[in-house]
Amino acid sequence: MNAFWIDSIKEIKSNGELKEDTSADVCVIGAGISGITTAYYLIKKGYNTIILDRNKIGYGVTGYTTAKITSQHNLIYHYLSKQYGIKFAKKYYEANEEAIKNIEETIKENSIDCDFEIKDNYIYTVNEENIEKINEEAESLKYINMNAEKVEKSELPFKIRKGIVFKNQAQFNPLKYLEGLVGYILNRGGRIYTNSLCTDIKRKDNEYHVKANGVILATQYPFLKVPGFYFAKMYQASSYIIGIETKNELPKDMYLSIDEPNFSFRTAKNLLLIGGAGHKTGNKVDYNQTYGILEKKAKELYPDCNIKYFWSTRDAITLDKIPYVGEYSNLMPNMYIMTGFNKWGMTSSNVTANIVVDKITGGSSIYEEIFKSTRYKPIVNKDESKNMLIDSTKSLLLDRIKAENIEVEDVKSDSGAIVDIDGTKVGIYKDKTGKNHYIKPVCTHLGCILEWNDADKTWDCPCHGSRYDKFGKNIYDPAIKNLEVFDFKD
Repeated sequence: MNAFWIDSIKEIKSNGELKEDTSADVCVIGAGISGITTAYYLIKKGYNTIILDRNKIGYGVTGYTTAKITSQHNLIYHYLSKQYGIKFAKKYYEANEEAIKNIEETIKENSIDCDFEIKDNYIYTVNEENIEKINEEAESLKYINMNAEKVEKSELPFKIRKGIVFKNQAQFNPLKYLEGLVGYILNRGGRIYTNSLCTDIKRKDNEYHVKANGVILATQYPFLKVPGFYFAKMYQASSYIIGIETKNELPKDMYLSIDEPNFSFRTAKNLLLIGGAGHKTGNKVDYNQTYGILEKKAKELYPDCNIKYFWSTRDAITLDKIPYVGEYSNLMPNMYIMTGFNKWGMTSSNVTANIVVDKITGGSSIYEEIFKSTRYKPIVNKDESKNMLIDSTKSLLLDRIKAENIEVEDVKSDSGAIVDIDGTKVGIYKDKTGKNHYIKPVCTHLGCILEWNDADKTWDCPCHGSRYDKFGKNIYDPAIKNLEVFDFKD
């Protein structure tokens, strides 16, 4: 099912598919919020700018977010203070607060009707064992955000034990916001080509080519493997969202729990959006472990509720919890990257856009060193790094694929599994009519073994988060090729 944001507007106008060689000062790859925002600022500074996207505008992560605009990124400030110092943490906070103001100013300047609302944002716990984490975060915030407050009450329909509120944060409809920015870009000569897959970037001048002095990779997770090696520094996480209608009064502000399972709450028009049930992309999951958790929570809190929407999203997670922004690699001048938003892309996209635009236009940003993409620091999150390495190693070993000890005829309708057919490991999806569809369950990015996601009916990569539909068509980066299809006779 489409996300509420995508259903709320008609398809955003573009220049259609790229069908000729062309050139520009800057080529932005990716028409999500980071790519569109960057192009908007470049156009304002007079740069001839082209945007390419394999899909429609905003149909990646941007169209499936919870769309909270906040500098309160979970319990980030105690972590940053402990690892890098208070000054570093304060600058991270200031960068994101500036992003909130930038977004609000852009909306006012362009009269964009995108349901922008100033809201307070809460991080909270209902569990006794997590109170100390809240206290640690609050202690660090005394030196970073002096307006943050520790609270023990909320407007949620249940009791919280402890929380922290950031005042004057915001929420909006991200697709309506993009529509406003796109209008500005197109009216001033910018070009946005959709359904136009970029497969390679070379320093020299295959189908149609775009020649540009600068290239910005804004694809959420970079599809280029080398020399950046970002696949070794990030993984992808999936999470799920439902939109409910209820006759009960809805909470006015935005909320996120730090407990497991965690839950996110925000309103959108007459809907309450409940998110959470997250896991590393590629983990084997079903409905009860994903949407089912959210549905159960919704019925518990609002027994009369109607579920009107459900969708999933994914995010690139960096091992040190900080986005990568700036030069793609020291070996590739004039190429830039913005990735690893760690589930906070609405504010991070604006931070990163301004850093990259400053670099392209010859300026400098006071926040550049915080997010530097070519940084070399010891990996501080050793447990996550170890787990990612183990998952990737296991998934790269094709001869270790284990069939699920079921026969082809045992696969349930509208479900999938990996089975053994004459000594070959095969991914099978059985549609609702009983017809079988066979694929080679190996990711076309780096050869990792795929897992069947029974909640979304997709084939997911546990290494780097690529995703394919049930028939093997590639739908999410970093892979760009479809799966190999087998033609077995049933």
